Amino acid sequence: MFTGLIEAVGRIADVREVAGGRRLRIAASAAPVATAAPGDSIAVNGVCLTAVRVTPVAFEADVSPETLRVTTLGSLRTGARVNLERPLRADGRLGGHFVQGHVDGIGRIGAITEEAGFRRVTVTFPPGLAGAIVPKGSIAVDGISLTVASLAAGSFDVQIIPYTWQETNLHAASVGDAANLECDIIGKYVAQAVEAYGDFARGRNRA
Repeated sequence: MFTGLIEAVGRIADVREVAGGRRLRIAASAAPVATAAPGDSIAVNGVCLTAVRVTPVAFEADVSPETLRVTTLGSLRTGARVNLERPLRADGRLGGHFVQGHVDGIGRIGAITEEAGFRRVTVTFPPGLAGAIVPKGSIAVDGISLTVASLAAGSFDVQIIPYTWQETNLHAASVGDAANLECDIIGKYVAQAVEAYGDFARGRNRA
């Protein structure tokens, strides 16, 4: 479990094919790497990965074919900047929101507008996520905990403060870039419960 509060921005140092998947080598000298050990979980652009090899300045993680298919990790190339976060400790503060590191879909940056030093970013999303995104609710974009400022058909807006813009990989984002999206876990459970109840009620009415 993560919080969506990014601890460091790492750099893809190497990408190589391994047993049908890929192994990423991610360079970063900050806390997510300096305190990591093999077997630890680290969120990379919002995707929970397991560190299989760790040095003082980098770690390696294997990415399965399924994860390559359903996230943006399959498109990462050497030099790409990635958001990093360690899991939430049981005695830690939850400053963002509960983020599982399980991506729900891939969105795209539709627009970036500057507003008095802040940025307003429009993100498009797949139709299947519509029921789990709500105005003023939480959403993780490339692992960053953000609040949905407004919601439209097929897209939502988030407001980015200058600190978040500079301390994450957002400052390198461009219109058209893909991003991993994870909807708020509470919203997903509510949507699933409503759908299940609807199916139950329809079946009962037919009985």
